[in-house]
Amino acid sequence: QADVSALKTFLSALRLAHQGTDTGLLPLSPLVPAKNSDVEKPKTKMIITSRRDYPLTKSFPFSLEHLQTSYCKLARIDARVLCLRRLRKLDLSHNHIEQLPATLGELAFLQELDLHDNRLEVFSGALCASGLRRSLQVLDLSQNRLRALPLELCELRALLRLKLDDNALQRLPCRIGRLGRLRFLSAARNRLPFLPSDFRKLCLENLDLFGNPFEQPDPLVPNIRLKIPLTLLECAARATVNHRIPYGCHLVPSHLCEDLEVAKTCGCGGACLSSFIQITVTMNLHLVAHTVVLVDNMGGTEAPVLCYFCSLHCYSQFLDRHLQSSG
Repeated sequence: QADVSALKTFLSALRLAHQGTDTGLLPLSPLVPAKNSDVEKPKTKMIITSRRDYPLTKSFPFSLEHLQTSYCKLARIDARVLCLRRLRKLDLSHNHIEQLPATLGELAFLQELDLHDNRLEVFSGALCASGLRRSLQVLDLSQNRLRALPLELCELRALLRLKLDDNALQRLPCRIGRLGRLRFLSAARNRLPFLPSDFRKLCLENLDLFGNPFEQPDPLVPNIRLKIPLTLLECAARATVNHRIPYGCHLVPSHLCEDLEVAKTCGCGGACLSSFIQITVTMNLHLVAHTVVLVDNMGGTEAPVLCYFCSLHCYSQFLDRHLQSSG
């Protein structure tokens, strides 16, 4: 894009200067400040919405902060996209993507990731444990083929908006309550029979769970997995969680660390791992969200949520309160 004649003059002057020619004789033109129109600004946004417009031979500008490549029939994420380290918003919706590369987690500034309407069956836990856990604020996984989500999803602590509509999810991550900044959650038209116990810790502005086959809760029909007397492993694990004793893979086997990470919390505040009593109870979703989309066509805003008890004593106390309130 340079001025050819001016460039030739400059190179000629450079050659003469190198040969020792007096600076007064050099063919140099006076410096004129460049106009704003003459300076090309770095491109920060690119939107591609058809396959014919997708660049096959040209690289994406490295200055991009917002890239949308929708309706391009992409089967995978282009490696050139993964080199755009300044990206803050990446929209790959309406494609045919089946897998996500681990290097996606190296986009350290990525705040919004839209994967709506693809063919994803798995969302990798490694991605959630990458740099995205500090930067990602908006994640759209709606209209894919997901049946489960990794526990590591709850490590995306900066997440404000999460869309999971139109998948085949049978459960939400048991530690979803750790998403303390989450304000918008939609998981409509999935296969959720109930919500995890940790769901009570959320503080949302908007919640949409319409079209899930929620089970009718019955606190009088418990799922009893209580082992009496408790095993030594269960006692040690409960003590570790209850007394907040530090642990890690350098102290105990990794599978025990994983078990401790998903420890259940009894109504008394105590922990339990593999020995517990489980029931489902009804929760009004307005307790966790300001605005609630109706759960069904009958106008309901209630859903079943899991509840755990660490002992027969705790369960019997709950039953007494339940029978008194219902009787």
